[in-house]
Amino acid sequence: KDASDGRPAGHTNETERFFLESDLQKHAARHTREKPYTCPLCGKSFVCQSQLDIHHNVHTGERPFSCSCQLRIHERVHTGERPYQCTQCGKSFGQFSALELHQRVHTGERPYTCPHCGKGFAQPNNLRVHLLIHTGERRYRCTLCGKSFISSSHLKRHRTVHTQEKPYSCSRCGQSFSQMCSVRRHRQHFPLSQPFSDSGQAQHRAGPKERLFVCSYCGKAFNRPKKVEIHQRVHTGEKPFSCSTCGKMFSEAGNLRKHQRVHTGEKPYSCGMCGRGFAWIRNLKTHQQKSHPEIHTEETWDQS
Repeated sequence: KDASDGRPAGHTNETERFFLESDLQKHAARHTREKPYTCPLCGKSFVCQSQLDIHHNVHTGERPFSCSCQLRIHERVHTGERPYQCTQCGKSFGQFSALELHQRVHTGERPYTCPHCGKGFAQPNNLRVHLLIHTGERRYRCTLCGKSFISSSHLKRHRTVHTQEKPYSCSRCGQSFSQMCSVRRHRQHFPLSQPFSDSGQAQHRAGPKERLFVCSYCGKAFNRPKKVEIHQRVHTGEKPFSCSTCGKMFSEAGNLRKHQRVHTGEKPYSCGMCGRGFAWIRNLKTHQQKSHPEIHTEETWDQS
């Protein structure tokens, strides 16, 4: 405030005039903060009648103002019209803004950056989902097992574990998968040159280095069926190995053995420089990088 007369800074003695009474009411509300017009349905208040009238449309659903431009764009949902085409790959879109977002696939542009880790994203929605990783918020919860996820797409993908639904199948061998991306990953392991059987299905023959056994959830391939069985516990959540001391469950026997060192105090990994012992090799590596960086570099670690 102005110390001389107590009026707000920049305020003059001149009388401000308005062409419309509603404009005067809006201006006066800046001084009095009064909102005399109240919505009888929700109790929200407004400074003038015209604002209240506009607000009423929220409750009635009335849309008195229409834009022919927006209507034409909406009609493309029904007509299937896609007038905007990508010059790089030929894919078409109903809106120019959708084409602009798509073109970042080709240009590599990622204008939306995470303030926490610096990772870039092509679309703002992808950044919003990513930020939940840092905040720890998981708003989408599975009603069958209680597991929570950061996005609805992750939850939808998880539900196939319970329903055993596998709507996507390989057109060459007939194997079914719960996700389309799993089909694409599966087909990467089997080249198009492989022969087809009498039934029209591809004969996935194992070469000397080929992985034949494929996870039906994600399409990842393994050279032994036992490895597939162990891997699929990632999707099913099965943890058949239990710690006899604290009851903690594990999906693999090896992970249980590593965990038991917490209780036994066993430290099988020791530093060759200072003799300090560690229960896990990753802790030994971290120790040597921090305490003996001049001697134990990444190269010497790889060679050891």
